Amino acid sequence: MPEFSEVFRTHRSIRKYKSDPIPQALIDEVLEEGIIGASSSGNLNSVSIVLTRDVERKKKLYEFHFEQPMVLEAPLVITFCADWHRTRQWLKMRGARDNFNNLIGYHVALVDAIITAQSVCLGFEARGLGICYMGTTLHSMRNISEFLELPETCVAVTSVVVGYPNEDPQKRDRLPMEAFIHDEKYHDPSPAELEELYRAREVNGWNRYMAFPELKAEIERLGITSLAQFYTSEAKYDPETFIEDSAALEALLREKKFF
Repeated sequence: MPEFSEVFRTHRSIRKYKSDPIPQALIDEVLEEGIIGASSSGNLNSVSIVLTRDVERKKKLYEFHFEQPMVLEAPLVITFCADWHRTRQWLKMRGARDNFNNLIGYHVALVDAIITAQSVCLGFEARGLGICYMGTTLHSMRNISEFLELPETCVAVTSVVVGYPNEDPQKRDRLPMEAFIHDEKYHDPSPAELEELYRAREVNGWNRYMAFPELKAEIERLGITSLAQFYTSEAKYDPETFIEDSAALEALLREKKFF
């Protein structure tokens, strides 16, 4: 396997996949190493991982993930769940006080699940497979959680597709390091500093999205003239949709006893 730094530096989100199945032994190895290598709050392991390979079941996930073709193309879809159900059942069996059915519990399990997801993804990438996180999980948490029959205090928080790449996209740029790193305390960037931080992104990001003919037509239809406008438009991250889905998320967490 390549040096770990090379895995980081060559990471790309893969959205087109070959139909080749992934050997079960490889999946088992990556999942075991990913779980062992992931930090866990209190070593309570508040995460569950659901594998979907069945073609018909992937079709349902395809619907929930806004009909993204990669869900059908990739041989494996993995759903990572923030899960306190298992732990709470164990507490009950041992006569311990109930806990974790609260917002702190959700937050801890969410972080555990994301840490584990990234650990697993790095394991697959180190072996030459491609992965792509699907943010659509956040907008379809109820449907996905119901479809996977997740119990109380267990919800889907992120999903990834995994498979052998059938494309070789360029690596996406990141903001300059000074945008991320703060020394001792938070540095609130000035307008001039923001201009510099986003200068390359506004060119590269805009050119990337405008390279897709259908998206370009939609951008022009909406009268969008900048990358910033695009990110909060109907074509990308619509604030009104986020408000509605935020309310739906809160309702789901309440039903799942996380409040």
